[in-house]
Amino acid sequence: MRTTVDNDAPTAERYRAFAEVEARGMSETYDAWALGVADDPATIALIDELPPAKRQPNLVFSAARFHGSEPAPYDDFRRWLAAHWPEVRETAETHATQTNEAGRCALHVPALAEIPGPLALLEVGASAGLCLYPDRYSYRYPGHGRLDPADGTSRVILDCETRGTEPVPVPASLPEVAWRAGIDLNPLDVTDPDDLAWLDALIWPEHDDRRERLRAAATIVAADPPRLEAGDLNERLAALAAEAPAEATLVVLHTAVIAYLDEAARARFVETVRELPGHWLSVEGRSIVPGIRVRDDVPNDSTDFVLALDGVQRAWAQPHGRAVTWVPNP
Repeated sequence: MRTTVDNDAPTAERYRAFAEVEARGMSETYDAWALGVADDPATIALIDELPPAKRQPNLVFSAARFHGSEPAPYDDFRRWLAAHWPEVRETAETHATQTNEAGRCALHVPALAEIPGPLALLEVGASAGLCLYPDRYSYRYPGHGRLDPADGTSRVILDCETRGTEPVPVPASLPEVAWRAGIDLNPLDVTDPDDLAWLDALIWPEHDDRRERLRAAATIVAADPPRLEAGDLNERLAALAAEAPAEATLVVLHTAVIAYLDEAARARFVETVRELPGHWLSVEGRSIVPGIRVRDDVPNDSTDFVLALDGVQRAWAQPHGRAVTWVPNP
């Protein structure tokens, strides 16, 4: 079960928890690097030059890979990091973890199918906006035929395993999206080589399928760029939502974003989104969004991400969209 390590925790503790809880079974490289850092006072001293919020393993490792660090044993990595620390530190200070995984749309599609269309999608924490295009990708769910966009098979085909005993409500067709927009503190542009390189660096070393998918999805998005607004989600949400076309159903969505807000900001967001017309689709860690009753009565296959529609849990979800476990109606 994943846990959240506080930013104020000692760096060694944060990196050991990342290895044992986040990277274990997902990335041999990051597992080894994080354990190595946890037992390496010299490297911890470098990382502790960063503000606490910037010491997170995923950010430091991504910054290193952005500057050319390759998968290697920890001793090689620690030497590389010491030699390149000034540029890694600068990137960690000026960038953020903005993983933009198109595969997460495979989690969204069954829930979106329950909402009358056409849809107006508004994503908070949109990064480069790749998750605003559920209608432009193809999907494969076990036991169902491939689900394609109206104009045929997409260059991005998303595979999502369905687990548990409750049938996943896979639709017969993809949603019609009439409007799409996003908010991010630092929106990324897939047509900018540096922004695309940063998104690439955020993908963990062994996840080559995700890396290929990023490039393909970026091509789709670059051909029809979304509207992305820079700003705080709590400051911009209501105003941007008001611009959605009246003939479309508003859906505010987010995945693995709210954890970056403090407790007061999370409560403010939930209050705001509940007051908006339309619907709210969230995919966040089990303890992150206030007011959602977690369905511990349904086996969750070791993921702690809760997919909820309008504040009611509908599924357990693998964070990158690889698998979903639907839950019965409460």
